[in-house]
Amino acid sequence: MPATSASPRRPARPERKRSLARLSRFARLKALIPVSLTLLVTGLLPVGVRAQATGRDPQRPPAASRVGVWLTNSPSPLYYQPARIDQAVNELAGAGFTTLYPNVWSRGTTFHRSRWAPMEPALEKANPSFDPICHMTRAAQRRGMEVFPWFEYGLMEPASAEVVKRKPEWVLAKRDGSTGVAMHGTTMVWLNPAHPEVRERFIGLITEIVQRCGVDGIQLDDHFAWPVELGYDPFTRRLYRQATGQEPPDNHNDRFWMRWRRQQLTELLRELRAALRDLDEQARRDGKGTGHPTWISLSPGPFRFAYNRWLQDWELWTVGGLVDDLVVQNYAYSLQGFANDLNQPALVKASGWGMPVEIGILAGFGGRTTDMTTVAEKVRLAKNRGHGVIYFYWEGLWGEHAGREGPALRQRAFRDLHRSVQGAQGTRR
Repeated sequence: MPATSASPRRPARPERKRSLARLSRFARLKALIPVSLTLLVTGLLPVGVRAQATGRDPQRPPAASRVGVWLTNSPSPLYYQPARIDQAVNELAGAGFTTLYPNVWSRGTTFHRSRWAPMEPALEKANPSFDPICHMTRAAQRRGMEVFPWFEYGLMEPASAEVVKRKPEWVLAKRDGSTGVAMHGTTMVWLNPAHPEVRERFIGLITEIVQRCGVDGIQLDDHFAWPVELGYDPFTRRLYRQATGQEPPDNHNDRFWMRWRRQQLTELLRELRAALRDLDEQARRDGKGTGHPTWISLSPGPFRFAYNRWLQDWELWTVGGLVDDLVVQNYAYSLQGFANDLNQPALVKASGWGMPVEIGILAGFGGRTTDMTTVAEKVRLAKNRGHGVIYFYWEGLWGEHAGREGPALRQRAFRDLHRSVQGAQGTRR
């Protein structure tokens, strides 16, 4: 990845201190203005300040060279047999992949034995002593790949989850008192990112896998969120009264009310960042770890939607150094639509700040498989703009959802595609 500053742990130079002071003033200014002006004000921040805030790691390759894939158990038998994982890692390495994003947190369960949440039932039945994420991490790192466990469900839980029944005070509520949100064909609830016990659990879920498996980073997506209609539960109401002396507005789109809740989500992310830095420092003292900082990768939606629907202010998180990497999903059907989405202002701006940006491309899922000619054109469009690519998902490459082209043809085609684009990038450099 592009290196634009020294590590955050190094002593701050005087000019760095001045730059970070300006960044702090920018953040306070942004909190006072409507979100519609955010992009304008962010664009005025000096380039050096944006870069210094992020602490990019010079040991990592540039964003454009990253080729990744999301891996999950649904629907896939991958996680349940060590031999399947070894075969998948070998095939991916042979096809030019550099980064794996295995799902580790989904539907209220984990893919390992956790002190914070129950184990995924199918894994517990098949092989409860097996840890697929640690196994995959070791296998991938031996082949020179990086691994970023993907915490897909973020703060979201099934309404039927044991923790929801045991800790109802952790759950966010709508103005009418209901808590359920229709998602993924079922009823989900959101745990409160402002609640200290929720924060402890969420950070614990992440740090235990980082400590145990020695991964290169972790990934959050659009479920690391505070849905805008939520926040009328007793705990949040009390917290808001203590902070402002007022009741939460009835209008959940009230801008001050949105900003206050967004700040609670940002504070959780800041605590996660601090916890990961502490683990990195401990690993350094113990002579363990990967030798580079544990990154936080974020895969959000477009900025305006992410802020207005989920209260994700990923623009501020980016410029404030709370995330290290953006993966912007672009599942447009047509090549023209795909190209248009690459020109989103916030995406272009993030790249200009020195933020590594990858583009999520649909390889295949369910009844939709992207043919290799279209995949190749999308990859070249992304690479020509300096972006890496991440495919959704493993079984859509040359597995269960390989489509009419078949596994053998697609595996060869992905290998040849990645060799050609990497060769072209090497020529340009």
